[in-house]
Amino acid sequence: MNIRVSRLIRLRAWLMAATASVALSGCGVVNHMIYKTTGDVMQGFSKSHTVPYLLQTGDLEMACAMSESVQPLLMSFGRVTTHPDQLAVMMSLQAGGCAEDRGREAELQSLAALRARNPEEAEDAIIRQKRHYALAAQRYFKGWQHFQAYYGDPEAEECPDFDEDLDEFIYLAGLLSGLQALNAEIQSTAPVGVPKNVGSVVARATSCLDNEKWWGAPMGLRATVWAMIPGAQPAGEDAFERLQASDALGEAAGVRISHVFHAIAAWNKSDMDQVRDVIRRHAEAIDKRPPAEDWVLVDQLATHNILAISDKLWMENTGHRTPMGGLGTFWDDEAPTGEVIDLDSLL
Repeated sequence: MNIRVSRLIRLRAWLMAATASVALSGCGVVNHMIYKTTGDVMQGFSKSHTVPYLLQTGDLEMACAMSESVQPLLMSFGRVTTHPDQLAVMMSLQAGGCAEDRGREAELQSLAALRARNPEEAEDAIIRQKRHYALAAQRYFKGWQHFQAYYGDPEAEECPDFDEDLDEFIYLAGLLSGLQALNAEIQSTAPVGVPKNVGSVVARATSCLDNEKWWGAPMGLRATVWAMIPGAQPAGEDAFERLQASDALGEAAGVRISHVFHAIAAWNKSDMDQVRDVIRRHAEAIDKRPPAEDWVLVDQLATHNILAISDKLWMENTGHRTPMGGLGTFWDDEAPTGEVIDLDSLL
């Protein structure tokens, strides 16, 4: 083989390698464009349709399952396009609630075991309870971090400009995530890394939202922080008066989430009479007025949490949960009085 032929062979090999490289590189670019477009479409669709649709539904179990199963898929699009921080706030809050529900279930099992004088079963349930709360704290805290990534640090920056109502609602959800992260971390007794000042940061940031527009929830959240953190309540303020006022706004709007804040604040003060009053008030409110059409899930979430508090009271005192249809009633309520019917006269 002469030198010229040898050079031609090497040139052909080089051209083939170069062509293959360009082709593969082109595939990578095309794939990236497809992934990015898909990610943008998924994020846009989820924010414009999936979240509003879910908020109009009342199936908390399904919303919980969806958040836990779909969140990894939606978050993965952050590798090829803008991070879906707002969706992450919503999904982390919901997924944290799923873990917290399991923690509550374990707590009820521990209370039942204690009543049955079974200390081993009670201890095992308490351990499971703490594990679930640790996971809940991690998920809530992740939601708080996504909230900060999108809206900025509330402690260092001014209130954001909201483009639409859903932006404001997700802001409220992010604040709730921060407070829930702190609460779940305390319940778990395990360090998750939630900043200890998150409560005061959340309280201040609630002033960025219109209290009446959001059913008294911003003020309810702020007053709960005042009631739970020593020294947080400003001079001249009364946390429980504010909570009462928030309850009235929530009841009028058909979104009674402030009842949950009120019950938690009262429980923290060991004021069980007030806790019972809030539970009764919630039960009466949901009987009188259906939930607001666009916020059914939020109202259902409020009832779900109020029922959980009621269940704990019932379990501690009777060994079972709130009877079916019995929300707003208690084991030691006086029997209703009325006309006594003589059964013999009916025979």
